[in-house]
Amino acid sequence: MRLRYFGHTDVGLSRAHNEDAFLADPELGLFVVCDGVGGRARGEIASAETADLIWEWVKREQPVLRRASNAASLTDEVALGRVLRGAIQNACYLVHSMGELNPDQKGMSTTASAMLVVGETGIVGQVGDSRVYMARDGVISQVTEDHTLVNYQLKHGLITEAQARASTAKNVITRAVGHREYVDVDIVNLSLRPGDRFLLCSDGLHGYLEDADDVVALMGQDVESGVLSAIEHANARGGSDNITAMMLELLE
Repeated sequence: MRLRYFGHTDVGLSRAHNEDAFLADPELGLFVVCDGVGGRARGEIASAETADLIWEWVKREQPVLRRASNAASLTDEVALGRVLRGAIQNACYLVHSMGELNPDQKGMSTTASAMLVVGETGIVGQVGDSRVYMARDGVISQVTEDHTLVNYQLKHGLITEAQARASTAKNVITRAVGHREYVDVDIVNLSLRPGDRFLLCSDGLHGYLEDADDVVALMGQDVESGVLSAIEHANARGGSDNITAMMLELLE
């Protein structure tokens, strides 16, 4: 399946430098968005290294990708999930090790949202609170789950949705790449169709997507104009964080 994509990142209006990173390799079918964890040393190094390490791991697994593209069986979907999970966990171990070896980088960590497109199969890997949205037949869904303290409290009935919206702990994440030497990775398998669209973004954007209509408006545009409009949207509403967005559209 062919695709077109566009990605962009912006420092926003409040931060001195950009700790987000994104990577796109359409030939490999890999798309990654990372957001260095605020308050941690060298978040920009953690995010950039993680994106590169994920790419290197997946690149080495091209024989698995080729088999999956030709066979498209359940067994191959599982194998693809293992590839992406392994890529993110390997990045976690190496980023953590970098922090242990270099005092200036100790404690550095990042979120990671990655999507692997192989034939008619999509594999999403997720750690942290960067998100992946999917648009199909005019319906928007959030593919990933935020690994945040607020989301945990909400899922377990400890707070209400109104309390979650007002919480000052929205950015406290419960999983990150590099914080420890191992991280649990959520994997989601998707059956893809022509016309499907995906938006990968950091919380500098989705923190300003207040309702589904905002996402519908952005994802209904051409991939480039949609991404640029998304960054403009976040900055117009305060731009309190770095903003990264990448949009994919699957074609016949």
